[in-house]
Amino acid sequence: MRERALPAIVELTRARLLEVFREPEALFWMFVFPVIMALALGVAFPSRTIDAVVVGVLEGPGADAAVTTLSAVPGVSVQRVARAELDATLRRASVQVVVEPGAPPVYRFDPVRPESRLARRVVDDALQRSHGRRDAYTPVDEAVSTPGARYVDWLVPGLLGMTVMSTGLWGVGFSIVQARTRKLLRRLVATPMRRRDYLLAQALARLVFLVFEAGVLLACGHLFFGVPMRGSWALVAGVSLAGALAFAAIGLLAASRVQTVEALSGMLNLVILPMWIMSGVFFASSNFPAALQPFIQALPLTALNNALRAVMLEGAPVAAIARDLAVLAAWGLGTFAVALRAFRWR
Repeated sequence: MRERALPAIVELTRARLLEVFREPEALFWMFVFPVIMALALGVAFPSRTIDAVVVGVLEGPGADAAVTTLSAVPGVSVQRVARAELDATLRRASVQVVVEPGAPPVYRFDPVRPESRLARRVVDDALQRSHGRRDAYTPVDEAVSTPGARYVDWLVPGLLGMTVMSTGLWGVGFSIVQARTRKLLRRLVATPMRRRDYLLAQALARLVFLVFEAGVLLACGHLFFGVPMRGSWALVAGVSLAGALAFAAIGLLAASRVQTVEALSGMLNLVILPMWIMSGVFFASSNFPAALQPFIQALPLTALNNALRAVMLEGAPVAAIARDLAVLAAWGLGTFAVALRAFRWR
């Protein structure tokens, strides 16, 4: 039996690869979709101009003077607001702050919105200056746009982690459930193939595609946006490999007993959605309350994203990401062991 293990895994892996190549939609989600996401978000954020502060000035005495003063401030866009439209304007949030001229003026804004708090400060500074306030000194502003500190630099490792997660879960899970619904797994029961070989082949097939998925996304990020690689390419490959194995194992567990594709879709969405939101793909996971941080840091996608960003943007060595690698290893080995025991052919 031991002598036949390796050929069995090789043949099963080859069969799974051929199966994927016959599914154009799978290739789209693996290769094309992540690149489209990176290009769209990368073009949107680093190329955008500085957002204007949108200020509304309530019609009435002193409105003309306030409009003139605020219009002269760089980066401020001024709109006149009729008193009858005041409530509707605030509800629509079409302006960030509404100024009612007077002595003193009244600022109407939502203090929960950061852009409204900023607009209030800009407006107050401009109006105070127009009434004679003087600064003790004039500061020197220096705009910073350093590769590695931009949003696109932070985004690309997160997109890579999201791609590894999504294709690992969906690619492995769908393959098994579809084979079960087509009664193919029943036929495999009659062969000398071991359950371990079949499950390992599903995970190994993911690793073949991982090389192309990660390579295409990182190459596009570097060529189009200058995303840096301050660490080791080999270490990035190792982290991606650990993440792919962990999510492939989770996909195996999710599909171990599911009978329909619909049931699998619901289960995987339940697994994926919290990580899409909390694991730092599009915004930092540190935005969530401290009480949630232990749970968030234990998620496999959080560990994968943290490790990828540390290596790519900070040049971190293996020792610096040891905890993240341990989290991925625990998820991979633990879920594969459970999947091996829970898996049913029928």
